[in-house]
Amino acid sequence: MTRAPRSVLLITTRQIGDVLLTTPLLRSMRRAFADAVIDVLVYTDKGGMLEGNPDRNEVIAVDEHPDRRGYARLFRRIFRRYELAVTTQANDRSHLYAWLASARRVGLVPDMRWSSAWKRASCEAFALLDNVHTHTVVQNLRIADLLGIKKCYQVVPPEGLDADSQIDSALPGPRGAHCAVLHPFPMWHYKRWTQEGWTDLIRWLHDKGLRVVLSGGPDAEEKAFCEALAKRSDAFDLTGKLSFGILPALYRRARLFVGPDTSATHLAAACGVPTLAIYGPTNPVKWGPWPANGDSYEKSPYRMLGRPWQRAGNVIVLQGVQPPDLGRCVPCLGEGCDRHKRSASRCLTEMPADPVTAAAQELLANPAATSPH
Repeated sequence: MTRAPRSVLLITTRQIGDVLLTTPLLRSMRRAFADAVIDVLVYTDKGGMLEGNPDRNEVIAVDEHPDRRGYARLFRRIFRRYELAVTTQANDRSHLYAWLASARRVGLVPDMRWSSAWKRASCEAFALLDNVHTHTVVQNLRIADLLGIKKCYQVVPPEGLDADSQIDSALPGPRGAHCAVLHPFPMWHYKRWTQEGWTDLIRWLHDKGLRVVLSGGPDAEEKAFCEALAKRSDAFDLTGKLSFGILPALYRRARLFVGPDTSATHLAAACGVPTLAIYGPTNPVKWGPWPANGDSYEKSPYRMLGRPWQRAGNVIVLQGVQPPDLGRCVPCLGEGCDRHKRSASRCLTEMPADPVTAAAQELLANPAATSPH
């Protein structure tokens, strides 16, 4: 770029985890454009991962499917207010928002087909989206290359006000007591392990002298699952009681975090906690939790399939078992065995606790390891 912009709109209109994985790009821009106003456009209720983030100015929320009044409010708020618009999403709506916000636009485009030509023409510079072989952090940082700025690979956790005191109030017992935090319930069925597996893991952790704390969101189904799990395993349940800005204060007190493919697992990894990510159909090359020593990696630290697990810094990714009658399907990159978000994944539902406890033992014994397992 010929000069640093004085105002930037970063568009990351997707899910909560995607917003978190945009923070390396946000930090790269903040370091390069120290005096600029950098606002971030997110979907409504998806900006929690930016709470207390020192690299952004305002967080602007828009509904995922706005009505006319919603579009009118957004138009008044962003129309030509910025010298530069940056979109980390390749969809139509994100590019239209970028066009509204600025006469100068940079971002990702889905492909080189004719149907995407208007997006390529709209951008001053663009990079192609790779949804299989490029990690999301690396993908977003290709925009930093387009901007000609130095890349920062650090995922930045949110920081809520008085987070430590809130955890002191929520968590009984001495502050220095050893604990493990489990986040057992992802939104989608195809990412779920079994309640029996989680129960066996909690018993194993108790035998190791660790008290177990459950974290989770406010969804009614999630709260019911974790409440039942806590009752049958004597875990302490904080599900639905902590915002994303408070969770890092809890995670940093833990000797171990275990969770599925969900935003909380990415957050724990960014906090530097020894993190065990239980993955099934999900592509770890694209979506594996980015380790806290992120600057050690310039591409994805994970392979498509790692056995018995694969490690990067403070993170172990454990992929589900291979069902014997299905050939080689892990990871299938699909949404469960029936290919929809409410279907189960046999690689997870048929997985016993033994592989999980073995990986957990590795993290407890070597929490600071940095080389692949």
